[in-house]
Amino acid sequence: MERKVQTHAKAAEIFCRDDSRVDWHSKALWVLREKRDRAAASLPEWEELRTLGSQIKLHTLSHLGQYLETFEANCLKRGIQVHWAKDGAEHNRIALEILTRHRVKKLVKSKSMLTEECHLNPFLESHGIEVIDTDLGERIIQLNHQPPSHIVVPAIHMKKEEVGELFHDKLGTPKGESDPTRLTRAARAHLREQFLSADAAMTGVNMAVASEGAVIVCTNEGNADMGANLPKLQLHSMGIDKIVPDMDSAAVLLRMLARNATGQPITTYSSLYRGAKVVGEMHIIIVDNGRSEMMRDKILGEALKCIRCGGCLNTCPVYRRSGGYSYGHTIPGPIGIAVGADEDDTHSSPWACTLCGSCSFVCPTKVPLDKIIFHRRRLYAERGSLPYGKGSYMPLVGRFMASETLLNTGMAAARTALAILPHSLLKPMSGAWGKYRELPIAPGSSFEGWLKKNRPELLVKGSKNSKGEN
Repeated sequence: MERKVQTHAKAAEIFCRDDSRVDWHSKALWVLREKRDRAAASLPEWEELRTLGSQIKLHTLSHLGQYLETFEANCLKRGIQVHWAKDGAEHNRIALEILTRHRVKKLVKSKSMLTEECHLNPFLESHGIEVIDTDLGERIIQLNHQPPSHIVVPAIHMKKEEVGELFHDKLGTPKGESDPTRLTRAARAHLREQFLSADAAMTGVNMAVASEGAVIVCTNEGNADMGANLPKLQLHSMGIDKIVPDMDSAAVLLRMLARNATGQPITTYSSLYRGAKVVGEMHIIIVDNGRSEMMRDKILGEALKCIRCGGCLNTCPVYRRSGGYSYGHTIPGPIGIAVGADEDDTHSSPWACTLCGSCSFVCPTKVPLDKIIFHRRRLYAERGSLPYGKGSYMPLVGRFMASETLLNTGMAAARTALAILPHSLLKPMSGAWGKYRELPIAPGSSFEGWLKKNRPELLVKGSKNSKGEN
């Protein structure tokens, strides 16, 4: 499904028309955030792991050429064929050449945000190759002709009743069936047929271990293993930022990946692929697609430390209340703004952020996402590509914020408005997604005390502080 060219605010407004959907979408993601917090708290060394993870990724990125060459050399020793792609188009061309050479008609594919980034599925389908996404969430949205709305739980925006209707239409399940267990069993039976009849398999890569010449693929459903082990031909698609030096480095990141994503100690399947099957072939396509250019900017380059756990999306107050399809790029949420804002033709996504820092607070490799997003805004301003309207009023806001007198007057007016105007009038003024957000109020602050005394209804039960737990 092609994304419509519209600002984040406009797309968020459409999502927010369904109050009940916004509410359960936000709550479902917050459940993941709470599971993450419990999993992190179970490890006394959690903050040490975050620091070490950040250092590992920074070291690897600083010596990227060396580690990529080592990785390629060790892959070749194991009989793995390595291909290099400068962008998405070259990645797709290489994949097509390999599949065509083997006369592949059906490809089973596990979840891969890189192939989404490269738009691989429609490219292969246009050349007569059937592509079956085998992750349950990915298969749901593929049947529904949609892209992922989340990088870990891609169908989080759909209710079980909607999935039931979709499966009734596409898979022939009983009409009205919405039990998740029975729907999952139906999907399993459907996908088993696809695995058994596939000519080739493709997976993404969570980590590529330079010292081993091997790739690590993490799933909870075992679909990547089913795909890679049944057909003779297996392909793995990886960005250059997925490289890690050795197994010790991979172990550190694996301890954090699932905990930060879903609250699990580790994914159900964490598989190491380091060679083709007997009489089979294993190919790895290494993709740049703008990553080297990002590394030219010291601030933007830190986004490449990301291990794609999705924790920043689960905690983001904007993403939770505006949905993944409100962003004009492949990867939504804070990390999407950091790595893919230039895909957004409206240039509006860097402003889909409160700069609250919650994303940076939960990041397992300490990617400074709020700093990167602020930097994105500055870059847009410097090259004169601000979203429509911001170029006219932002200078006025700057002068207002620089004046102590004007700022104090404005704050006084805001406090008066909170005390006098009905809450129902104030909420819509905060923007489409902001209608549903809780106020980020620091515990023990004078503002909290004032609200308790004057407007207690504005204090949302269970809301967190502005250090990152929004």
